[in-house]
Amino acid sequence: MTLTAASPVHTGVDPDRFRQAFRRYPAGVVVITADAGGGPVGFTATSLTSLSLTPPLASFGIATGSSSWPHIERAETAVVNFLAAEQQDVARRFATSGIDRFAAPTAWRRLDGGAPVLDGAAGWLRLAVEQLVPAGDHRIVIGRVEEVHLDESRTPLLFHNGGYLPL
Repeated sequence: MTLTAASPVHTGVDPDRFRQAFRRYPAGVVVITADAGGGPVGFTATSLTSLSLTPPLASFGIATGSSSWPHIERAETAVVNFLAAEQQDVARRFATSGIDRFAAPTAWRRLDGGAPVLDGAAGWLRLAVEQLVPAGDHRIVIGRVEEVHLDESRTPLLFHNGGYLPL
């Protein structure tokens, strides 16, 4: 069955119960960063998915009501920052609304081409944004992986049951 943006919304599952189900499913924590020309933006996510090996594609979801959405919608590139176990404060900062997430104490720099990347991450992917797919109150961003950096000395940060945990 193919759903389009005009498909009716079917409810029946309590939103809090739905959220609880996914809180119990451990997920890696990433911060998605981008700059569409108005300065760097970023947000914490657990929705990262590897889609394809050939070509190398990855996806993540973003709420259309988020402050980062208008920037991601216009961005040509995005960076997926795999947070390290000791970066719980970074995860919380990029999940907080109404603050300058890139102000001190956030340590970051720009890659060649200008995309913002966080220092101290366990790794990162630079994506060329290829497609934005409507999905309820979110968009699924599909990007072609153009560059990969891994710091194998760092362990990843996980999210489970409402809290951050090291692996």
